Amino acid sequence: MNNQFLITIIGPTAIGKTALSIALAQHFGCAIISCDSRQFFKEMEIGTAVPNEVELNAALHHFVQHKSIFEPYNVGDFEREALLKLDELFEKNKIQIMVGGSGLYVDAILKGFDYFPDIQPSIRKEIKTEYESKGLDYLQEKLKELDPVYFEKISSENPQTLQNPQRMMRFVEVCLGSGKPYSSFLNQKKNKRNFTPIVIGLESDREIMYNRINQRVDLMMQDGLLEEAKKLYPNKHLNALQTVGYRELFDYFDEKTTLDFAVEEIKKNTRRFAKRQLTWFKRTENVNWFNFQTNVNEIITLIESKT
Repeated sequence: MNNQFLITIIGPTAIGKTALSIALAQHFGCAIISCDSRQFFKEMEIGTAVPNEVELNAALHHFVQHKSIFEPYNVGDFEREALLKLDELFEKNKIQIMVGGSGLYVDAILKGFDYFPDIQPSIRKEIKTEYESKGLDYLQEKLKELDPVYFEKISSENPQTLQNPQRMMRFVEVCLGSGKPYSSFLNQKKNKRNFTPIVIGLESDREIMYNRINQRVDLMMQDGLLEEAKKLYPNKHLNALQTVGYRELFDYFDEKTTLDFAVEEIKKNTRRFAKRQLTWFKRTENVNWFNFQTNVNEIITLIESKT
């Protein structure tokens, strides 16, 4: 066992992860690593529920609004940078905190990330052009041809992935760009971590969770989400902006919907997102689950028993 511990707080959006992370950081005298992929970008503040000024001043935060939407940034970049930062932080305190609702980014830090080769941008562009002219069927058939093993795996275990054009383009791009099946890059030997994770999960009854989400969206609109989205609208094609809370308002600016409908769509899509988050995190091993209203001292007692 390592003598360094990464307290990792997971759970669906709007459940109270930020407040808990700050309370724990203050108790243990440590910093907070954010692994919320929507909060990395400095131009996106209201729609991503970035910690406010009081919260940011209450504890030292890293990886919050440290990138621009115009900079390419992916989970591999985050894994590399966050591990370096953790090495630096562990020199000061054997306990550090990571918090966020992006399951893929959590896994990258706790378990390691499969290595994929760099792919020429021209290949991605070509695949996107084919998709735009031929549709999702093209991507599905191409993956079936290039990596039948992986196609069958996701067909049986995760069929909704076949309907996700971004994921499907990535699978096909890796196959074409590397000359190898996408599945050949999965489940590689991961690098060992120099810390022991202690994973804290926050949850609630679904109705309570959905009500919290609806209230948060209303507060975001009051705080100026519409104005923030309007500033970002000219850049709506950027990957960072393909996210709930902005896409729906972009449709409103395009006169495809009314504002009221767009707001209801944000609520609905955020609820769906929260459901997907829970599905992902429930598959995570060794999570200590707590009701979101649990007294922080109870969680501290658990952590201290493991450190």
